[in-house]
Amino acid sequence: MNIQDSMYTSNQFINKSISFIIILLKGIGQIMLQENAITGLLFLIGITLGSPKMGLAALVATLCGTLTAIVGKYNQADIKKGLYGFNAALVGVASMLFLKPVLTSWLMLIVGAILTSLLYRFSIKIKIKVFTLPFVIITWIILLISIAYFNQIMIESSTTAHLSKGYFSFAFKGFGQVIFQEHLLAGILFFIAVFISSPLSALYGIAAAIASATIASYCSASTHDVLNGLFSFNAVLCAIVLAGNQIQDGIWIAIAIALALAVQFALLHFSIPPLTFPFVAATLLILFMKSKLLSRVKN
Repeated sequence: MNIQDSMYTSNQFINKSISFIIILLKGIGQIMLQENAITGLLFLIGITLGSPKMGLAALVATLCGTLTAIVGKYNQADIKKGLYGFNAALVGVASMLFLKPVLTSWLMLIVGAILTSLLYRFSIKIKIKVFTLPFVIITWIILLISIAYFNQIMIESSTTAHLSKGYFSFAFKGFGQVIFQEHLLAGILFFIAVFISSPLSALYGIAAAIASATIASYCSASTHDVLNGLFSFNAVLCAIVLAGNQIQDGIWIAIAIALALAVQFALLHFSIPPLTFPFVAATLLILFMKSKLLSRVKN
C-alpha cells in the first residue's frame, strides 16, 4: 500500500468515526426528540456532571442500542437520526439510578439497551409511535427482576436531594428530570440544549413544567417532589412533542399535561415508578384525538 492509499484509508476511518460519534450524540439528543448532535453532547455533559457513572452508562447503552440497529441492518436513515439510541440511553441512566454499579447491573443495562432497539424497530414496522415506551417497559422489567432476584444491588431511595430556592428553578429541574438529573445546572444545560435545536419547544417546555408543577401542588403532591421537578418532566416532553405556532397547540399541550398528571398520580398510587409513561400515554392519546378531529374536518 502506497502513502496515498494509506492516507485515503486513514481519512475514511476518521470520517466514519466522526459520523458514528454524531449518530451516537443524535441518539442522546433524541431523548427530548431533538435530532441534533450538539444537543446530545450537552445532554451527555449535563448527565456526566451530575453523575459520571450515569454519563458512562448513557454512552455505553446508546452504543449498544445503535450497534444492534447497525448489525440488524435496520433502515439507515433511522439509524442516522439516532432513533435507536435514545431509549437505550434512558435505560442506561435509569439503571445507574436504581442499581449499584456492579457487573450484574451493567449486564442488565447492556441487554436492556439491545432490547429497546428491537422494540423500537418493531414499533416502526407496525407504524405505531411509541416515543420512550421501550425504555419504560425494559426499565420496569429490570426493576422487577432486580427486586425478585438481585435485591442486594438495589439502591435505597434517598430524600436528600438539593432544593433550589430560586424562582421557577423547579421548571428547569423538570428538564433535568427527563434524564434523571436533579441538579439545577443540569436542568439549565438541558434547556439550553433543546433551545439550540428548537427555541419554541424549549419555551413551551418551560411553560408546561411550571403549569404541571402548579397543578400538582394544588392536588396535594409532595412539595419536595414538585420542587425537584418530578411532576414537571413528563409535561416537558408532552410540550416538546406537541409544540406549534397555533393557539390550538397550546390547548392540546394543556390537555396533555392534565392527562399526564392523572396517569402519574395513578401509577404512584400503586407504587409503580412512573418514569416517562405518563408522557407516552398522554401524548399518544392527544395525537389520536387530533387525527380523529382532523379526519372529521376533512369529511
